Amino acid sequence: MYGTIATVAFVGVEARPVDVQVRVTPGAQAFAIVGLPDKAVAESRERVRNALHAVGLGLPYKHITVNLAPADLPKEGSHFDLPVVLALMVAMEAIAPEAITRYAAIGELALDGSIRPVPGALPAAIGANAMDKGLICPESCGPEAAWAGEDADILAAPHLLSLVNHFKGLQTLSRPKPARAREETPLPDLRDVRGQESAKRALEVAAAGGHNLLMIGPPGSGKSMLAARLPSILPPLTPEEMLEVSMVHSLAGELMGGKLCTQRPFRAPHHSASMAALVGGGSRPRPGEASLAHLGILFLDELPEFQPGVLDALRQPLETGELIIARANHRISYPARMQLIAAMNPCRCGGGPGQSCKRGPRCAADYQARISGPLLDRIDLQIEVPAVSAADLVLPAPQEGSTE
Repeated sequence: MYGTIATVAFVGVEARPVDVQVRVTPGAQAFAIVGLPDKAVAESRERVRNALHAVGLGLPYKHITVNLAPADLPKEGSHFDLPVVLALMVAMEAIAPEAITRYAAIGELALDGSIRPVPGALPAAIGANAMDKGLICPESCGPEAAWAGEDADILAAPHLLSLVNHFKGLQTLSRPKPARAREETPLPDLRDVRGQESAKRALEVAAAGGHNLLMIGPPGSGKSMLAARLPSILPPLTPEEMLEVSMVHSLAGELMGGKLCTQRPFRAPHHSASMAALVGGGSRPRPGEASLAHLGILFLDELPEFQPGVLDALRQPLETGELIIARANHRISYPARMQLIAAMNPCRCGGGPGQSCKRGPRCAADYQARISGPLLDRIDLQIEVPAVSAADLVLPAPQEGSTE
């Protein structure tokens, strides 16, 4: 007895096709999964066993082998549960093989047979469409997967039993509708900033040319306030760019309710962020802050406080707009066409008005030397942001805001 169904494995933002093959043969009872599965995939045995029991089926007292082909591609994540159980049900003759031939599937199984949401539904739907197949996914992922196109065949099922009934013609699962785009939240306005006219002009130049910007000034001069208002003068995302940004956020599990991102992202990681957190990677590779800022702003406050090795990892994406994570067993690429906005104090002591540094010029030189020359070469604009005077604070709000 044999069953097969297509699914995908995520390599960066690319959804690679994977065939899930299940064969049930006579012999001692066993349930083996081969094809470089990670821990989450290997543990699917128990989830599949209990989900089948919940819909009134039991595993045959035979040898069950699940092969995830191609066998040399690492398989990671819990989204392999649903394709494994569907291929197994075909092998057990509970579902007709032709019912799932034209579909790929992703989804995590609960012990009661319900299908839980998984990250990456949007790139999975686009990958399935490229294979000329539809996509079977969890119900809560349906509005996200529907953005893959009007011609994409999407089946969004809340429970394994409803999926079986659909294939047997006992009920019909309607095609999910794309979720409405996120409501645009009001962005901070440049009119809130008093004084700092030269810094505002630098922001306009950076926005017009897509330049990276470094602001150097004492604490309280408004560097973070200025950076937070840069998205308000950037052009809106085009429909193609919305899809690009949403694919990266979908892989990271940050696409809430399947709603597309309509505003340029603004990411401001803490200076204690590790290299994997900033550029991506880890034991289970995920997009980092640089990729989540794709087509938006990556703001690094207190730039010299970041680890030098972490900062130097940004040199490649600033040059090429792409993050490549190379490891012994895989090579992953994430898009990272972000605009870097950084802020720093003149020295570790702060350097505010009326404050003298005990170590003198050497303190500033040592502090600024924590940033490598190659990284500074990739920052086009470097400006000084002076302290705001009391006279600037009592003046009325400027006439020109972000809209102007």
